[in-house]
Amino acid sequence: MSLLLAVFYFFYFSIIGVYVIFLPKVLSIAGYGASDIGIIFAAAPLVRFVVPFAFIKGLKINVKSFNVSLLIMCLSAVSFYFSLDSFYKLLFSNITLGVGLSIVLPYVEVISLKHLGKEDYGKIRLFGSVGFVLVALVLVKFLSSPSVALIYLLVLTFITSIFAYVIAKRADALLQRSEEVTNDINLLKDWRLWAGLTLMQVSFGSFYNFFTIYVTDHGITLDIAVYLWSFGVVVEIFMLYFQGALLRRNLLFILQFTTFATALRWFILFIFPDNVTMLFISQALHALSFALFHSAAISYLFYLYKHKSLAQQLFSGITYGFGAFAGALIAGYVYELYPSYLFLSATLIALIATYSLYLWGINSKKINNLQSN
Repeated sequence: MSLLLAVFYFFYFSIIGVYVIFLPKVLSIAGYGASDIGIIFAAAPLVRFVVPFAFIKGLKINVKSFNVSLLIMCLSAVSFYFSLDSFYKLLFSNITLGVGLSIVLPYVEVISLKHLGKEDYGKIRLFGSVGFVLVALVLVKFLSSPSVALIYLLVLTFITSIFAYVIAKRADALLQRSEEVTNDINLLKDWRLWAGLTLMQVSFGSFYNFFTIYVTDHGITLDIAVYLWSFGVVVEIFMLYFQGALLRRNLLFILQFTTFATALRWFILFIFPDNVTMLFISQALHALSFALFHSAAISYLFYLYKHKSLAQQLFSGITYGFGAFAGALIAGYVYELYPSYLFLSATLIALIATYSLYLWGINSKKINNLQSN
């Protein structure tokens, strides 16, 4: 199972590499404006936000719904290839992709945590980072036209779906046995926690949707932009491999610390948009703002709530869904109206996320039960 999970992560995050590094630039080359790109890339996370609530209302999280999501994901990748000439076709393709993504990764994350544990999770998850950086380094050499990126997206989606299907089939019995629990997740009661996690991803809207455009608009070449992405993933891989000891400590403090480090990261991008050295320093913080934050967040929710798969679905839907949706929209309009303040706005959002998690630490009585984990 560990090998299958490693291969899944490799190809899944190869898809994400194509999606976040190249597709915004592809749409920019095709003539779409910043606000149009923001709207298009906000569609998928918005759907990811909506879908998990269907599971709260009674839809079952099982291998059947998982396989349907794989089919939808494949069909959306096909539709992307025929949609570049139309804003509404692209919007529809992103919506259907969002439906697939809203189920696939959270489902596999639960399998990984159950099979590997939080200490060893990163050593398998890092293969996703390897896939991300490799597709970036390869595709930048062959991106002669927008259709090339769309072909990569299509092929990688089909390969990912094959391995995901095998993993889900093998793990279905385990998940069915462990998920016979009532829903103990109260979003309103725990709003400080969920607001902090979500605002963290809102701040990433500027980075994921406009980083390549932002730095190239400030005189950085596309090759250097790809090297910056790749360097961020290299430090991410390093953190994923060695983070096990850190995850045995106070997970909430890690969340608070990494959100503050993220605010510092965005502030560096705001102050030094054309300084290559400082850009690489900001990317070094990706080890904290993505790798350590993500592992700490899913581990914290895994031990905080009894309904573990729903917790991961909601984490993906609310933070990477609604958070990414809001972040894409905000970044799109900020970059169109006040481009020089793009990452200053991201800095302020990340600081609010830090404060929200600080308030959660003060008000939550559940934290003491996790100190020893």
